[in-house]
Amino acid sequence: MRISQKEICSRNLRYIIRSAEEKDAKNLSDVRVQIDGETECMDREKGEAYIDEVGFKKMIKDDTENERNLFLIAEVNGRIVGFSRCEGSKLKRSSHKVEFGVGVLNEYWGYGIGKYLLLESINWATVNEIKKITLNVLEINDRAIELYKKYGFEVEGILKKDKILSDGNYYNTILMGRYNGD
Repeated sequence: MRISQKEICSRNLRYIIRSAEEKDAKNLSDVRVQIDGETECMDREKGEAYIDEVGFKKMIKDDTENERNLFLIAEVNGRIVGFSRCEGSKLKRSSHKVEFGVGVLNEYWGYGIGKYLLLESINWATVNEIKKITLNVLEINDRAIELYKKYGFEVEGILKKDKILSDGNYYNTILMGRYNGD
């Protein structure tokens, strides 16, 4: 699925939120690896579960054609600085919901990019009668948790000792959901 492009200005930074296009595939591959290396709040370490340009082209094509998927990017002066993705299920019993994930380059934290990617995704879900958005967030990612709560997400569960980080300690993953239904 695709959305209309939006321009945002936050703290004197202008950026665009738009649907991913196949021409973005190489840059997305590089940005994803960089984001994974900048924070331990992602599922992967830098370079793990690598998706190359061909893989991203296929993902973007599939997401554009699937009415239950949405792939967005944030762009500053032609440079991709973040992205989000909503992925729906092909299973009928789960067809009412999508899973949301987001990543923003560290140097662009604090400009509301993650927030606007989330808000565009929520708006898209509402317009397309998607009843539920789910996500997973590491317990130490306080800023993200507060953002999600602010926009109607609730804690639905905790996966205890779900991730091991570079300090050798185990951390919980928080399962959150936002219901748009009756």
